[in-house]
Amino acid sequence: MGKCLTYKILENHLLSGKLVPGEEIAIKVDQTLTQDSTGTMVYLQLEAMDIEEIKTELSVAYIDHNTLQTGFENADDHAFIQSVAEKYDIIFSKPGNGICHQLHLESFSIPGKTLLGSDSHTPTSGGMGLLAIGTGGLDVAAAMASGSYYMKVPKVLNIHLTGKLKPWVSAKDVILYILKTLTVKGGVGKVVEYSGDGLKGLSLTDRATITNMGAELGATTSVFPSDAITYDFLKAQGREKDWVELSADADAEYHESIEVDLSEISTMAAKPHSPDNVDSIKAIGNIAVDQVLIGSCTNSSYKDLMKAAAILKGKKVHPNVSLGISPGSSKILKMLADNGTLSTFIAAGARILECSCGPCIGMGQSPKNNAVSLRTFNRNFCGRSGTKNADVYLVSPETAAISAIKGSLEDPASLGPDIVIQEPALYDQNDNYFIYGNNPDVSISMGPNIQPFPTSKALAGSLEGKVLLKTGDNITTDDIMPSNAKLLPYRSNIPYLSRYCFSGIDEGFGERCKKNDGGFILGGENYGQGSSREHAALVPLYLGVKAVIAKSFARIHKGNLINSGIIPLEFVDSSDYDAIDVLDNCIIKDLQDSLQQGAFMEIYNQTKDTVIKARFTGSQRDIDILLTGGYLNYIKASLEESK
Repeated sequence: MGKCLTYKILENHLLSGKLVPGEEIAIKVDQTLTQDSTGTMVYLQLEAMDIEEIKTELSVAYIDHNTLQTGFENADDHAFIQSVAEKYDIIFSKPGNGICHQLHLESFSIPGKTLLGSDSHTPTSGGMGLLAIGTGGLDVAAAMASGSYYMKVPKVLNIHLTGKLKPWVSAKDVILYILKTLTVKGGVGKVVEYSGDGLKGLSLTDRATITNMGAELGATTSVFPSDAITYDFLKAQGREKDWVELSADADAEYHESIEVDLSEISTMAAKPHSPDNVDSIKAIGNIAVDQVLIGSCTNSSYKDLMKAAAILKGKKVHPNVSLGISPGSSKILKMLADNGTLSTFIAAGARILECSCGPCIGMGQSPKNNAVSLRTFNRNFCGRSGTKNADVYLVSPETAAISAIKGSLEDPASLGPDIVIQEPALYDQNDNYFIYGNNPDVSISMGPNIQPFPTSKALAGSLEGKVLLKTGDNITTDDIMPSNAKLLPYRSNIPYLSRYCFSGIDEGFGERCKKNDGGFILGGENYGQGSSREHAALVPLYLGVKAVIAKSFARIHKGNLINSGIIPLEFVDSSDYDAIDVLDNCIIKDLQDSLQQGAFMEIYNQTKDTVIKARFTGSQRDIDILLTGGYLNYIKASLEESK
């Protein structure tokens, strides 16, 4: 049998291990990216490794999340990141340049390369045939320091696309349909690889929209082949020299396969409060809308915004609707200004926002109380918009634009014949927002808000503590460590953030941690889904959390817990979850031996005088990391040994 594209790229970058699902391998990392919300911590960790130079071919530090500067904190973080970037020859993308994933697609993504990013939507570049993986920040710092990344070999799910999209149905509708089919847990432990004749009708940015929201499936990443459509996009960016043709073998073998007929997909929306709570626009009906936002790393491309502008041209935004537009990059914004499209948006009554993540990350544009907000974004978790009682729907740019005019959720098919937007033959070539340069002797800029990050000690032989919190299923990293305009400026200040850990679920969590000198968290299924933010592990570590016992974990968050020195354990019998309550005192003995031997661990509930079993699933390397007290301790020891 032939090879799938995923395994071809992995094989080409394999440093150690075998390509057997579930086995641990090390791969060469070609590129990394960071953004400022996670980047300060990444570069503090990189500095702590005490290296002289990074080992990647290319690394980029983007400023796109914390761009609302209401105090010195965000600007200080930007200055810190810029100084570290100069020290290590990392390309620095200034505020206003745009969103990391759109910019990386335009400027640096190369088919066949590996990309590691401290943002869960790094798989966006998989639309161009990269193996692009989102991870916690410490993994990215380690990749820059060592040039490698350790991962569990994923299974590969092939989604074979046939047919052609109906008029007004877009790539956003495709990924919403897939989310409805597979759910937010459907991609866990897998790479989603696309193939089939249906690819011919999807532009490069269409493909990037689909791989972007593969993160919502819980997938390790998603990848499309590199073909003539990839070449045309790279040529339009002035980068045709970076093109290489890549695809799976005709007889490629996959672990799972499903077929999706594009012609059967209708216009869709994800209803509150989960990306997989999907239904057709027709079934949802004409609900009144208060806010519409078009942009984010999912749908802020030139093609997306031109399509929205064509719908809005000569029309007026409904009096009861606030419409915001945030282009994905300064390059796109300039092109919209040059061709008059920006004028179309303004004439219609839209608000033009900065080229940044903005409202998608909760940085401004929070809707009013009990509002309905339509967003072309990738997540609609409760409270992520900044307004906890708002109902957020995820839709395509086409649906967003017509709904902004009508004042209610509307199917764009009501507009009549479809509007076809062609990709530009040549994108604007301005790169004045990028700063290149290398000065190893630069003085690192360190503002007063930048505080040391917590580290763990070597693992003890036993753990004892109270259950501090018991959560339900699908707890997100937003739930664990909220991200909004008030808190984002403190991403480099773990002590301050600790006041707000789990604040949307239980405002007393932080005080309970302090009163009981830390303890344990109990979680349900898919604990830690969503963003890659390692703050959702670092802040609990600071508060003394020793272990999280859950029914199952999301991939990135589980890795972040291990990296931080917090033990992620899974119930052997998920019904035991019901046998433990908050403030029960629990003891785990023989911890080191149980980890080393791969044995079940007995958790003695002293309060109820009962015993339940849990297990740790991971590699020997994961165990070694936990035994040393976290990945930073582990890699510093490894680097010292190599010297």
